Amino acid sequence: MTLDALALLELSSIARGYRALDALVKEAPVRVIEANLIEPGRFLILTGGAVADVEASHRVGRAVAGEDVLDELVLPFAHAALWAGLGGQTIGRDQAEKLDTVGIVEGACIAGVLEACDRALKDADVALAGLRVAIALGGKGFFVVHGTQDAVEAAVATGAGVLSRRQKRVREEVVARPHPEFLTWLLREAPFRVGGGAR
Repeated sequence: MTLDALALLELSSIARGYRALDALVKEAPVRVIEANLIEPGRFLILTGGAVADVEASHRVGRAVAGEDVLDELVLPFAHAALWAGLGGQTIGRDQAEKLDTVGIVEGACIAGVLEACDRALKDADVALAGLRVAIALGGKGFFVVHGTQDAVEAAVATGAGVLSRRQKRVREEVVARPHPEFLTWLLREAPFRVGGGAR
């Protein structure tokens, strides 16, 4: 299945979340990346697929969810690195030992973090080191990019700007010449596995 677009629905109701999930997968052939509980007591639906399919299924899911929607996102032509990040891929140890600069952007909502990560990767010459959302983060998330210091600073500023517009910015940090073990400390097992869940 083509993964060009990404969509997210976050609901306050678990029961309504399952109903919305059923409706949106019936509407169009999208891949369910995750459909599960997240902290604190919310229901998250994350889907991917062709742009038109994702947009159509999201519209239907959004309509069914109604007043229970807490947050949402549709990213047509999402950056390819997002899929690897959601799948838990990180850079290898050999790369980690050669990092020039690392940037960390933290946000208070999953949709905002995904949008900020997508925009940072598209606007600056950086690579994604890792992406973490949902599990054990109380509904927060963060992403990590690496590259030259000026590129990382630009990416971090872009990501922070997206989160600020959503009023969900928590903090961002730039770490020059990180310790070789830095990413091992920072990036844990991923909450999502691209390819898991229903089809």
